Amino acid sequence: MDDTLLALLRSVDTPTVCNAIEVAQGKRGFNGFTRGTMLCSDPEGGAMVGYAVTAKISALAPPEEPADVIRARRMAYYKAMAEGPKPSVAVVEDVDFPNCIGAYWGEVNTTVHKGFGMSGALTNGVMRDLGDLAPGFPVVAGSVGPSHGFVHVTELDTPVEIFGLTVNPGDLVHADRHGALVIPAEIVTRIGAAIEKMQNTEHLVLGPAREEGFDFAKFEAAWAAFEKART
Repeated sequence: MDDTLLALLRSVDTPTVCNAIEVAQGKRGFNGFTRGTMLCSDPEGGAMVGYAVTAKISALAPPEEPADVIRARRMAYYKAMAEGPKPSVAVVEDVDFPNCIGAYWGEVNTTVHKGFGMSGALTNGVMRDLGDLAPGFPVVAGSVGPSHGFVHVTELDTPVEIFGLTVNPGDLVHADRHGALVIPAEIVTRIGAAIEKMQNTEHLVLGPAREEGFDFAKFEAAWAAFEKART
């Protein structure tokens, strides 16, 4: 992904990308997105974009594996996050869902992951330390809570599920306050042109609708032009 495409993807919201994917695919029915309402640590901060570095965590009970095994996996986790292809997004499934209690994402972990050069974090789990999270490192999470519980890493570099969205290691993720999606690999080279086409097409309606004297007749004409342009 070149810098121009990255800048474009960061400049638009996730619904725009969701629509543009269908433009690039030439049909409706794209379903590679999260379901339900998620929470964003910085709703005005824009989108996170990057290749997924995946892991799973648990926090309801202490780990049953030996402490040295847990410690080694934890360090392997941080190494993977630090060395993953950039731009990157940490995508972490809490396997305790929907009973997540362990706030993995707080001041310390957001600061560490931002220091690694990552773009943000996507999780079905818990975040905390609101107001003290690393600036410029958005977290899109399932809930907010006060405790870290017995949080520990259980898996690395495997497919994860976040609010109905399956994310594989290396998938290109786009996420913001609306939720998240995976951009299909086969249309990445076309997504920039699709965004531009979609925005131009929508302006056929939005432009007249924002002008003085807009009425049904003008809407009808604008909608006919919109329908012709998008088919």
